[in-house]
Amino acid sequence: METKNIIIIGVGGQGSLLASKILGDLLLRQGHDVKVSEVHGMSQRGGSVITYVRFGDHVYSPVVDEGEADFIVSFELLETARWLKCLKPGGQIVTNTQQIDPMPVITGAAAYPADLAQKIKAKNIKIDAMDCLTLAQQAGSLKAVNIVLLGRLSHYFDISEEAWQEVLTANVPPKFLELNRKAFALGRNYQA
Repeated sequence: METKNIIIIGVGGQGSLLASKILGDLLLRQGHDVKVSEVHGMSQRGGSVITYVRFGDHVYSPVVDEGEADFIVSFELLETARWLKCLKPGGQIVTNTQQIDPMPVITGAAAYPADLAQKIKAKNIKIDAMDCLTLAQQAGSLKAVNIVLLGRLSHYFDISEEAWQEVLTANVPPKFLELNRKAFALGRNYQA
């Protein structure tokens, strides 16, 4: 199998590192060679957090270069736009429509770009955008956005739901497991 590349991007505190850990574990259990690389940036201050997940028969480097990502999984729309250059032609974006204002917007030095999801779609880029924050809230916690996104990403993989559930059980504390199962199901079964 040729190497597949996934970039997971978010803002510090959104759970993108747990999402990459769960995804890496799932792919290892499927028999793939997997490399995961995390770039924390200023995550403690609300800055970008980027994780590369690469899998296939033989993966030699953990880094995804420009134009190589099969998937971009994004926790925030502006982060999606920032990383578009990494998506390969025909690649798929799975994104939360939540908008988190960066410092220039907070200070009034800039405005948050309007209609980002529509602008991306207008470039003939495949984008699956949904309000993961509302779905996470329906599951029982605003912190479950990461699992909602993984649920949606699972829609694009030929991996059984049982395998996804096994990896959730292995990586999520028991007291939060039912909530995360609900979040996963809401993302997986989302209808636009």
